[in-house]
Formats: sequence, C-alpha cells, structure tokens
Amino acid sequence: MVLRSCWKSRHKNSSGSASCWIRPPAAALLWLCVTQFVCGSGAVGETKNVVQKDAEFDVTYNDTVTSENQTIYAFNHTISRNKTEGVRVSVDVLSQGLESPILFVIRQKQAVLSFQVPLILRGLYQRKYPYSHVGRTLCQPPTRAASETQFFFVDVSTLSSQGTNYQLRVSRVESFTLQTDKKFTFTASPSQPQYFKYIFPDGVDTVIVKVNSDMTFPCSVMSIQDIQCPVYDLDNNVAFIGMYQTMTKKGAITVQRKDFPSNSFYVVVVVKTEDEACGGPLRFYPLRPDELIDAGNRSKVLDVVVSPAINSEVYVMGMLFCLGIFLSFYLLTLLMACLENKRMKKREVFQIPADMSPAETASLLGKNGDGKTPASPYEYGSFADNGSTLSSEAITDSATSTDNNYGYMERSLESVGRSRHESLSSVEEDDYDTLDDIDSDKNIVRTKKYLCVSDLSRKDKRILSKKYQIYFWNIATIAVFYALPVVQLVITYQTVVNVTGNQDICFYNFLCAHPLGALSAFNNILSNLGYVLLGLLFLLIVLKRDIVHNRALVRNDLNALECGIPKHFGLYYAMGTALMMEGLLSACYHVCPNYTNFQFDTSFMYMIAGLCMLKLYQKRHPDINASAYTAYACLAGVIFFSVLGVVFGKGNTVFWIVFSVIHILATLLLSIQLYYMGRWRLDSGILRRMIYIVYTDSIRQCSGPMYIDRMVLLVMGNIVNWSLAAYGLIEKPNDFASYLLAIAICNLLLYFAFYIIMKLRSGERIQCLALVCVLFTAVVWGFALYFFFQGLSTWQKTPAESREHNRDCILLSFFDDHDIWHFLSSIAMFGSFLVLLTMDDDLDTVQRDKIFAF
Repeated sequence: MVLRSCWKSRHKNSSGSASCWIRPPAAALLWLCVTQFVCGSGAVGETKNVVQKDAEFDVTYNDTVTSENQTIYAFNHTISRNKTEGVRVSVDVLSQGLESPILFVIRQKQAVLSFQVPLILRGLYQRKYPYSHVGRTLCQPPTRAASETQFFFVDVSTLSSQGTNYQLRVSRVESFTLQTDKKFTFTASPSQPQYFKYIFPDGVDTVIVKVNSDMTFPCSVMSIQDIQCPVYDLDNNVAFIGMYQTMTKKGAITVQRKDFPSNSFYVVVVVKTEDEACGGPLRFYPLRPDELIDAGNRSKVLDVVVSPAINSEVYVMGMLFCLGIFLSFYLLTLLMACLENKRMKKREVFQIPADMSPAETASLLGKNGDGKTPASPYEYGSFADNGSTLSSEAITDSATSTDNNYGYMERSLESVGRSRHESLSSVEEDDYDTLDDIDSDKNIVRTKKYLCVSDLSRKDKRILSKKYQIYFWNIATIAVFYALPVVQLVITYQTVVNVTGNQDICFYNFLCAHPLGALSAFNNILSNLGYVLLGLLFLLIVLKRDIVHNRALVRNDLNALECGIPKHFGLYYAMGTALMMEGLLSACYHVCPNYTNFQFDTSFMYMIAGLCMLKLYQKRHPDINASAYTAYACLAGVIFFSVLGVVFGKGNTVFWIVFSVIHILATLLLSIQLYYMGRWRLDSGILRRMIYIVYTDSIRQCSGPMYIDRMVLLVMGNIVNWSLAAYGLIEKPNDFASYLLAIAICNLLLYFAFYIIMKLRSGERIQCLALVCVLFTAVVWGFALYFFFQGLSTWQKTPAESREHNRDCILLSFFDDHDIWHFLSSIAMFGSFLVLLTMDDDLDTVQRDKIFAF
C-alpha cells in the first residue's frame, strides 16, 4: 500500500516523460529504500506531495521543503567521450534552528550520492561541526558512445514539520580536466571538497601531482583515486581508497600509469575539520557530548599542477653516475698500488739482508738514506728519514734503561721469528701473558710518567692479533642477525604503504621521490651504494697491507718486528664492515623513513664512531685496549638507550634525568680508566683511596697531576660531555638518536684532534699521503654537512609539516640534497678511515721505545 500510494502520487504530479523513470537496478534499489523512508507516513494514512521539476544548469532555485512535500529536480546533459565536464551541486540552507536536516539524494545513471544539510562532520573525541553550505561534484559515469544524453535527479526531502528554506544550484565545471604543466587555482572547505580528472598523455608513463597553498591552515588532504563511482571526497572517507597524504602548504604524489588501467585518475582535495593531524592546535573539548561546535571559516585556496616525471633515461643516467663516482676510487687505488709496487721494486735493487744486525747495517751504510749522518741515534728524524738505519743500542735500550723502560724483556730475533710459524689456533690470550708472572711490573711500567709504545706492546703479537680479529668476526655476526629482520621489516613497511595508500607513513622528499617497482624513493636507496662500495674498497686496502706485513714478518724484517706502531688489522676490518653495513641499513631506512626505524640508520654510525676511537687508542696502547666483547657490549648499551630515547624520551623529564646521570657517571669512570691506564679497581675501598689521594696531593702538598697530557684531554672531554648532558637535560631534543650520535662524534673529534696535536708535539711528522687524506676529508666533510643540514624532511614533525621542507631534485633531475649527503659522507668516511690507516706511516722505521704513548 505504501509503495502503491507513493507511485500514484508520483504519477499524478509528474510532468516529465516516462523515460525519466528508467533507472538501472542498483539505483532503483537504493531509490526504493529512500522512497520507503520518505513515504513512510503513508502507512498511517498520509500521502506525501511529490513535485518534479525540469531544472536547468546555472540557475539558483529557492524553495521550501517540509515533511508534507518532496521536490525532485530533473536535469539532463550531454556527455561526450572525448570531452569530460564536471557537474557540481551547491546547496545552502537558509533557515536556522532546524529540528531535522534536509536530505538531498542525487540519482545518476550508475551512481547515487546523498548528503544532509546541515552537514555534520566529526572530529577528534566525537566533536561535531555543522556546515550549512555544501558543495559536491558529481561522479562522471563513463560512456562508450561518441555523444550521449544522460539524466540525473536531485530529490529534496525532510522530516521536519516546519517549512525549511534552501537554495539549490547545479553548474558545470569547465576546468574539470587538468592539463599537463598548467596550474589551476581553486577553493575548498570541509563541506565543499574538490576533485578533478587527469588523463595520461601519450608517451608519459609517470607524472607528479603537486598541490600548493599559501595558507598553512586549515589542514587538508590530497588523494589520488581511480576513475570509479563513488568518489570518496569527505574527511571521514577520503582514506578509503587510492593514495592520500595530509598537507599544509605542500603536497606531492608521484603517479604511474600502470596503477590505473583507465589511463586516468581523480585528484581529490579535502579540507579537514580540525588541524591536529597537520600539527595545528587542538580545539577545546566540548562540555556536552552532543554540542555542535562552530568551525568558523575553513576555506582554503589551493593550486594544482600535474607535470611529467622523469623517464627511464634519467634513471639510467642516475645509476651510471652513482657507479662511476665510486668505481673511480677503485681505479685511483689501483693506480696508486701500481706506483707503490714500482717504487718497492726499485728499493729491492739495494736490499739489506734480513739476518744482518743493526750495528752491521749502520756500519755498512754509515749515513741516513738521505746521505746525512744523524746527529744522534735516538733522534726521531734519523729513524723517520732512514728506512734501514737502526742502532744496536736502541734495540737493547729498554733492557738497560731503568728510567724510561723499566723491566723490558729482551727477545732475540731468532725466537721472534720462530714463534711466527707456530699455529695461531693453539694460542689463547688467557693461556699465558708475559706480564702475568710480573704483575707488580705492570703497575710500575704503566704508571711511569712518560710511556713509550714498547711499554704497552709487550704481549705476544699472535695473542693480540687473535684478540683484535674477534672484532671483525663479532661485527660480521652482529650484521647478519641485525640486517635480516631489518630487511624483512622495511619490506613490510613498503607493502603496507602500497596496499593502504597512506603516504603519511613514510617521510620522503615527495618532490624528488622516484619510484622503481615497489620502492617509492629509489634514488634515496641508490645513493647509499657508496657506503657499500667504499667499505669494500677499504677492506681490500687493509687486506693488501695485512698481506704485505705478514710477508715482512716471515722474512724477519726488522722494521716489521720491532719498529713502528704495532700492526693489528682486526679493528680495520671491523670498520670496513661497519661502513658497508651502514650503507645497507641506511638504504633499508630510506625504503620508508620514519621515527620508528630511524635507529636502522644510526646503529652502525654508533659502531663506526666507537670503533674509530678504539682504533686511535689501540695504536699506542695495544696491550690494554678493550676486548671485542667489552666494546660491543658498551655499544649495545648505547643502542639500547637510543631505542628508549626514541620511544620514551620525547619531553620525558625522568628519562632525561636518568640518562644524564648515567652519561656523566660513564664519562667519569672512563676518565679514571684512561688516566690510570687501567691500574685501578672499582671496589668497596675506592672511596677511601680517593679521599687519601685528595688529602695527600691537594691538602698536604699542592702537587699537579702526574700525567699532564692525559689530564688535559680528560678535562676537555669532561667539559664537552657535561655540557652535552646539560643541553639534553634542559632542551630535551626530540631527535634523541641524532643527539646520541652527536655525543659520539664530538668525543671522536676531540680525541682525534688530541692525537694529531700530541703527534706533532712529540716531534713526529705526517707523511704526504696522510696529509692529503686529512685535507681532502676535511673539505668533503664540510660540504657533506652543508647538504645534511638542508633538512628536506623530518619525522620530528607531522607528515604535513615535514612536506613543507620538501624541495625539487638538484642533480641530474634525479638526486636531491640528501642523496648528495649520502655521496659525500660515504667519501668522507672512507677518507677518515684512510687517515687512521696512514697517519702513523712515518713511524714504520722508528723503534717502539722511541715512540711516545699518549
């Protein structure tokens, strides 16, 4: 009865043709539900008055609707296959204090759109924002005919018994289809979203859609959706399909033709009801749950432009450029190796027998290599300049001198050479120690006022070589167990981004993010190749030096046995492996950069900084350097605090207090360890001993520190670390991982500067190759840091705020500033490693009891 009365009423009052009522099944089904809802009063004996009007475009209709009447506006328009026109419906409700909203249902051939006015949009905590002015663009159904006339209807109804005035206007959108490289400006609001169509031109497979605004707020969302109905263009449903991202002033999404079978897509722009998602202020909480909040004016002026992205030729050029830069270092290294071999062959023309004593060598030559007689056999210059002149007094000096080398144990060359051929596997560091039987001698030797390298390199070389080789095997094991779950996780991240379309998960530079396959920013991944290639090259250089040194030991070369800084290559191998892993993990981080996986990018940076400091210390303190297990345990603690800082450190005062206290205590303990060369104990009597030292050295007699140079270094180190701890406690930086990395880098630079100064102060010199590496590395680091601080994105802010820092590519239309940072920093790290490797080459012919340990 209800359906029959409704149909009779509709037929009686209809002035349109019968063709107006032909609807597809889906639309008819939805219309049946709407009819039952509107005509439900017929069940109680009332008949709704339905009026249908033929309406025209660009005409404003002012009408009144009540629960007693329903108005239908019939429109027709011609759709062309070669031309797409948008149709926009705008509605204003003029009455105030409505008891029921007005329902607008727009029925098309293959779609139905409905909304109420006032339109209620929800924000956080169920806040409700009413909008009396609503504008919606109709979805355009596809057509196969060259030209087709289609009808659509706008039904207006309400359940309010009072008359409600409204305005209706339907207009054509002439600029509905976007043109390539042409900017189009429009206005949007939460209740008046906008979307436009773009068709891929021939020969273009990838485009980048850029939406910009001069207004930071209100917060908005840009979305890329396939050509299908309905189009999701409201704040509460825009994330249902397609790709989307929040934006303030900038937004950009790279779109590929292969993702859209129709070779076209919609660009949808929606203004959000609140600004919290874009980092804006959060509105007050409503006092009553159902209270309506006036949103005010949230209109935003934006412009959109669609530009072709790079083609395959640019991808190839970018990859060849990246490979060319780093392979050139291999060619340069090969060239220098050839020159070095040529020089060594010339030196072999006049080769001194290996079994000739130093005294015979000195009497045979009588002069330095440069033709000058040395003023003193103990002068640094005589040993540095002459690769063959050695004094027999110098070799036994440590055995006869009680001032400088107390307790030095003389070892004959025969015993040393014989021990080289023994199996390394049969030697363990704990099996025997040349100092265990004279434990008191440790305290005497290591607490002398002036220490030499010979005092701190008395353990058997086989034992120390095996000890330091553990550094390499441990870091290789750590790398495997760390990298595998990281790769698995970032693949999952990328899959989630591709499936959900949520571009806010990853903090790319969207203006220079070039996709390849499933990867969204291939250029940021490719630029990390330098770390891997240069890390591998450094390993090859170290391997070559290791082989040359072992051959010299087999020949019983006196320089290799008793001169120069003791050669232990385990830490160098660990440093090269860490550099390669930094490249791999940085690439994994840039698959989807965000705050939860930033530790992937920094973990091996901590490793590299720690290994470099350990290597600097090991150079002149090989016997007392930390073991691999201790070192990696400390680095694991650093990474543990890095994770805690990222998760709990943001604005958490308790965390920063605890961390600052631990930081200061660790600095003090390390200072004591370095000052006393490990000859102290942390036990119950330490407080009593500290008080006694203060009393005897400061109160009973005013005496300065025994080790001036070490004290200067440690005082400066404590000043730096206490200052960094105070800064963290006061400022509480959001980027805790970078703050922790800054602590490591500052300590490394301080120790490196101290090492260089003390080296020059001790009368040593820096050879030409090492000096070139130092200058080259310093310059490259300067340029690298410039590009690092450009800050193209930051996960310390919201994704929308991060996009405000995005910038276009600056190199080959493929690489951005951060990619150049990857290039330069990998070269700078490689150069820094070479500095550590070559800086003491000038001491290769100087006896170890003439080399100061500082």
